[in-house]
Amino acid sequence: MEDSIQIQVNGEQRGCRPNATVGDLLRELAIKTDRVAVELNLEIMDRKDFDHRSLKQGDRVEILSFIGGGAPVNAPDIGRGDTHAE
Repeated sequence: MEDSIQIQVNGEQRGCRPNATVGDLLRELAIKTDRVAVELNLEIMDRKDFDHRSLKQGDRVEILSFIGGGAPVNAPDIGRGDTHAE
């Protein structure tokens, strides 16, 4: 059986196989890389480095997902904090 290392992902301890990359972790967590930012030990990673940066014992990983939404540009101002008199 393969040993594991301990890392922290979004504030929670997690086991990880030695030499796993950030990309491996994201795939294991079923997270698509196109709308995500990863901070590794307080530094934002470039997406192109996800499959090249191996995780090490004690690494701290924060995964931030981008979520679309909001009103379209041409939408009326209703609901944007404006007060309308009736």
